Amino acid sequence: MTDRSQFDHETTTDQVLEGIDLQGKVAIVTGSSGGLGAEAARGLASKGAAVTITARDLAKGESVAESIRASTGNAAVAVRPLELGSPESIREFAKSWLSEHNALHILINNAGVMASPLGRTEKGYELQFGTNHLGHFLLTGLLTPALIAGAPSRVVCVSSGGHRFSPVVFEDLNYESRAYDKWAAYGQAKTANILHAVELDRRLQDKGVRAYAIHPGGIMTDLGRHLDADDIKMLTERSSSSGIRWKKIPAGAATEVYAATAPELAETGAVYLEDCGIAEISNDMEQSGGVASYALDADNAKRLWEISERLVGERFNA
Repeated sequence: MTDRSQFDHETTTDQVLEGIDLQGKVAIVTGSSGGLGAEAARGLASKGAAVTITARDLAKGESVAESIRASTGNAAVAVRPLELGSPESIREFAKSWLSEHNALHILINNAGVMASPLGRTEKGYELQFGTNHLGHFLLTGLLTPALIAGAPSRVVCVSSGGHRFSPVVFEDLNYESRAYDKWAAYGQAKTANILHAVELDRRLQDKGVRAYAIHPGGIMTDLGRHLDADDIKMLTERSSSSGIRWKKIPAGAATEVYAATAPELAETGAVYLEDCGIAEISNDMEQSGGVASYALDADNAKRLWEISERLVGERFNA
């Protein structure tokens, strides 16, 4: 039996899930047609959960789902289309999924875009903020009745150590009056993911829903498809100076699966996890680990929630 107190940088998805039984549990993992999401979905399915994979490319998603079914013997792995930059796609996904399911026990908001050129979602929001945060904010809000029905349930917001690149700049969320910086935009979006978890947990913990933000670690996946040679050089130099150690996918997905299933987190929420443990607060922006205090600030979280409701055109009062 794995000693859960010894989880660290090298811990894998299967080690996190040793001794965990997810029979009867229902999960959704966004952006799970590859990389960390696919590994998280595989891990949950391997312990008996019924898992919905979301993908923009359905053929790719179905290929991953079939691989998971074959490797786990769990036939309850479904694929549905979801484009987080499109409110219409999000609403259609939620409506369709809820028509077939009453309860949701695990929602892992894993999908994302990183360091992309300046782009806009369908509603005109900066692409990284609009996709990584607003898309998941709307999705989570629409699925909240199922999360409450499935309580105790959990929401995992996949953030990043990159949240240190920028706080949420409330005065100009969508880069309408400042020069675009793709890394600052990524940082803002990842900070928003953490703040989402903080306020979500505050609002729903009394209803049995807990929320967590996590840093998976440094992993080379399709998330880095927008990176150029200068970006790779910057990340390599930053890794060397700050002590970042790279992970393989099974170790990268471990923390999000840990947040979704660890029994020792049952009475805890609104925290930022890394290396399968709760991170310490650190405002040293050059440090590789820890979480910046602005990302856990309750006032920032409430302010972002209220703005996000306005931007997506929904009020989530649960």
